[in-house]
Amino acid sequence: MPLDTSDTAVLEPGQRPLENPRMPEQPFTSEFLRVMQERGYIHQISHPEELDEAASKGVVTGYIGYDATAPSLHVGNLITIMMLRRLQQTGHKPIVIVGGGTTKVGDPSGKDESRQLRTHEEIQANIASQKQVFGKFLTFGDGPTDAIMVDNDEWLSKLGYIDFLRDYGVHFTINRMLTFDSVKLRLEREQPLTFIEFNYMLMQATDFLELSRRYGCVLQMGGSDQWGNILNGVELIRRVDHKPAFALTTPLLATSSGAKMGKTAQGAVWLNADMLSPYDYWQFWRNTEDGDVGRFLKLYTDLPISEIARLEALEGAGINEAKKVLANEATTMLHGAEEAAKAAAAAEAAFEKGTLSDDLPTHEIPAADLKAGVVLAALFEAAGLAGSRGEARRLAQGGGLRVNDKAETDANRTITEADLVDGVVKLAAGKKKIVLVKPV
Repeated sequence: MPLDTSDTAVLEPGQRPLENPRMPEQPFTSEFLRVMQERGYIHQISHPEELDEAASKGVVTGYIGYDATAPSLHVGNLITIMMLRRLQQTGHKPIVIVGGGTTKVGDPSGKDESRQLRTHEEIQANIASQKQVFGKFLTFGDGPTDAIMVDNDEWLSKLGYIDFLRDYGVHFTINRMLTFDSVKLRLEREQPLTFIEFNYMLMQATDFLELSRRYGCVLQMGGSDQWGNILNGVELIRRVDHKPAFALTTPLLATSSGAKMGKTAQGAVWLNADMLSPYDYWQFWRNTEDGDVGRFLKLYTDLPISEIARLEALEGAGINEAKKVLANEATTMLHGAEEAAKAAAAAEAAFEKGTLSDDLPTHEIPAADLKAGVVLAALFEAAGLAGSRGEARRLAQGGGLRVNDKAETDANRTITEADLVDGVVKLAAGKKKIVLVKPV
């Protein structure tokens, strides 16, 4: 039975848009929304009862878009990839949009300054590099619930500017666009917002409308910072085509200590193995704060809720076992069971047995440089164990800098060939980060 698209289900010109989402009074009936709620993915839903009914009665097609601003996605993107995975696991169809078109403009959401504009060649190279990750989490194919991947440059590059403004611009008011966080925060901080960026939200809304027409897509998901952008698409579809459309966002994640999820002193936690080794990826999850273990097991693994509850209840040293489970499960999903096992074994050898493993991350330096001598603080920075030389010095002062398993308080001392042990110098920052320096 088709959904009711009359009355409040569809927005007519002049009708007030939905600003504050509400949760239904009754529990969700669809497996999709029950799973999403149980595992902690839901922050906002535009029309919860209507979406719940649609997901209970048939296949819902939903999408998330990813702009190609870098050769790899990062852990900050992973929660939305997992949302698509949950959609497919519960019998629905995911669409991955790669932003060949929108990346040419740049999403202003959460940014204090304008993005650097990339060339068409750079964007296409980034898309090709990013694509390898999605197949680890989704099943692609031609079946009714198989995922598909689409580049929004297919339609955005063909839009004539005057036609675009006439067809779609009429449905958006400057007054309301100025209320969105992506615009308001930039203006409040007196940072410039270019006219091309201001158009981004119209382009994203056009994406949703195009997917609705081409593939019957009714759901767009994303982080809560995208709520305004996603609602634009929902309202555009309901006004122009008088069809159902829904928005669902997930909370923007921070760790228990308030740090931004996926950010470390060394930078982003990349998903591509050529930008971050499986060992370092495993270590990222192993270093999860105690208060986040249960939450991250729900969001980033397929473990049953009952098993997660058991792991979450562990105390003392037992919580470290739960962290290892999280690291193994997350790394297996992205890099495979073999790489996860290697990473776990390397960590055990390095931290629990005090031995070295070929699977530990390495930093190569010219043998001539080591012969001449390298300042330890500079070596820590170059190896990615500290964000700066100053940070390396602070590590040393706090007793967290080690060379060949011995604490080193002088970060300005010189490392030379005399420090080689079995052909490498073992550097450690704290108890959980190790890099082997190898002369070449």
